[in-house]
Amino acid sequence: QVQLVESGGGLVQAGGSLRLSCAASGRIFSINDMGWYRQAPGKQRELVAAITSGGSTNYADSVKGRFTISRDNAKNTVYLQMNSLKPEDTAVYYCLHIQFGYNYWGQGTQVTVSS
Repeated sequence: QVQLVESGGGLVQAGGSLRLSCAASGRIFSINDMGWYRQAPGKQRELVAAITSGGSTNYADSVKGRFTISRDNAKNTVYLQMNSLKPEDTAVYYCLHIQFGYNYWGQGTQVTVSS
């Protein structure tokens, strides 16, 4: 019903920045909750940031003050601006889109931060 395409990942040095994007397409009927998760090798997938249909946001403590989540409703796209990146931010980042109680996941994009 909904397809998510992520982009913007890559390799960056510590202290650098990246901007991830996640574009939703398909049968979009409303402004939905969206978020970003990440998973590092050997670790559980964790919530990084979320933005509700009403525009409220929340962040993991580890990224608060460094990452910013935003959305463009006209484009059905959610962004994650990542500044002051640290090696511990290295992970595969996944976009999540929730519509009618169903979770749609992006394919994941690799973010690697070198020290």
